[in-house]
Amino acid sequence: MAQNIESLERFREIATREDAVLFYFSNNVCGACDVLEEKAEQLLAEKFPEMKMYTVNTIQHPDIAGQNRVFAAPTLLLYFGGREHSRFSRTVGLGQLETAIRRPYQMIFSADV
Repeated sequence: MAQNIESLERFREIATREDAVLFYFSNNVCGACDVLEEKAEQLLAEKFPEMKMYTVNTIQHPDIAGQNRVFAAPTLLLYFGGREHSRFSRTVGLGQLETAIRRPYQMIFSADV
């Protein structure tokens, strides 16, 4: 299960410390956000188990969203090796997400996925 991020400092710490991270930005008024969050968690658990997932509520933490130029929900940021690799907003297909993760994930973890 994804952990919540409550501060910009924590976001920055995780982004630079972890090898592979999916940051999931959503809010409590977005119905599609909950569905996509569950599917993204399931995708990571099944195909990319070494990748961590963290959530940020954009209403409760507009500073974290603003500093990351996140202005729509849901927005997914993929970080590999401390740098933003890919960004998806609003309509996101799981196939798109899987394709974006696969190659850098294999390079970092040498996994046959």
